[in-house]
Amino acid sequence: MIVRALQGGLLPLTFALLAGLPPAAAAANEDAPDYAATTLSGDWGGARSALWKRGIALEAGMKFDSLRNRGGSIDGGHTLSHIELKLRADLDRLLGWSHAVAYLNSNTDAGSGINARHTGSLMGVSNIEVPVPTTRLFHAWVQKGFLDDRLSVLAGIYPIDSEFFTMDSAATLLHPAYGTPADLALTTAPSVFNSAAFGIRTKWLAENRERYAMLALMDGIPNDPARPKATAVRFARGDGAFVIGEIGWMPLEFGHLFEPVDPSNVRPTPQLIAHEKYGGISKYAIGFWRYGNRVADQLDVDADGNPLHCRSQGGYLLAERSLFSLGGEAGRDVTAFGRYAFSSGHSTAIDRMWNLGLRIRGPLAGRLDDSLAIGWTHGRLAPKWRALQTAAGIDTVAAESALEITWRIALAQWFQVQPNLQHIRHPGGTAAARNATLLGARIELTF
Repeated sequence: MIVRALQGGLLPLTFALLAGLPPAAAAANEDAPDYAATTLSGDWGGARSALWKRGIALEAGMKFDSLRNRGGSIDGGHTLSHIELKLRADLDRLLGWSHAVAYLNSNTDAGSGINARHTGSLMGVSNIEVPVPTTRLFHAWVQKGFLDDRLSVLAGIYPIDSEFFTMDSAATLLHPAYGTPADLALTTAPSVFNSAAFGIRTKWLAENRERYAMLALMDGIPNDPARPKATAVRFARGDGAFVIGEIGWMPLEFGHLFEPVDPSNVRPTPQLIAHEKYGGISKYAIGFWRYGNRVADQLDVDADGNPLHCRSQGGYLLAERSLFSLGGEAGRDVTAFGRYAFSSGHSTAIDRMWNLGLRIRGPLAGRLDDSLAIGWTHGRLAPKWRALQTAAGIDTVAAESALEITWRIALAQWFQVQPNLQHIRHPGGTAAARNATLLGARIELTF
């Protein structure tokens, strides 16, 4: 079933219907997000806050990455763009359906591929680069909470990288491997940026919200591979299923009541902003994933010379922790993060990956909204992939690695400029490849 109607017709219809709904009394005493300070378009004469109190949060954002590459495949530079539209509906306020949320997120991605054309990295260089320019739905789901939202069930178009294997302290970095681990990203088609699949996710939180467990069952092939620009929900024969689970511990979340219980990302309330700015991060998690369908092994064959078929599977361990504050000021701190990911390596070029880094919030006094991040990622090349390259007469190295330094400068709460430097060793994993250095910047706007 193709869901272009969601993009072309349902969103305008949704706005029209919601505009006529009466205000919800449940939100009368709550503070709306400070749209005037945190968005470029402001509060629309109070209309935006009024919609929020009815249960509707609307937002748009835009990112531009302009990067210049030297080394790798060929010198050169390009600009990438990413535009997203968001609608979050509190169905309790709107329809009286308690502890229920609906969320729509549409992405428009364009621009020439800096990595595909110039760097040639297996892991990528920008987390907004896509194979083909497209506009499609990235989120379209409904979630229902139970047991005071300690248990939730979500169903719809859902990207697993919105909740699984995430490290908040690494989110400032541009390199895509700090989001989806490279070994998973290189598999057939995981439900991650910018192609999400239909599925079901359940999540459990302990009473004090320190511990959690979540599990997602997804369609094995997102959208329609024959039409890479379309948004589709299709359960074709051979798609199989994809399952991922994660358990974790977040000790610093004890007693915190403002943490969102769903993966929607819209303007936070003043209470949540205060928590995010002045609260530390502490998270430890382990996860596993597996495809239900089998794919051709890149090296092993049967007695007749045909590729053997096997299931791709893997897992990860991650940790992030705020270490200390800077100058004794709240909101200025140093957080360390690390993640190790592993997979079977039957059909991908990378089977092991390490991420390490630091994030410094408020690196300078008086610049509490700035963020400086340093990250190193190391992707080990799968033995089967290396053997295949050797058979083709191509010399390989043991790993591809990348070092990144970036400073996110908040000129306003709705406008950030982020200089970025990356150095990639052995892009593409071949011995003949030149090391690559990328220099550029990201510009980010919130409307």
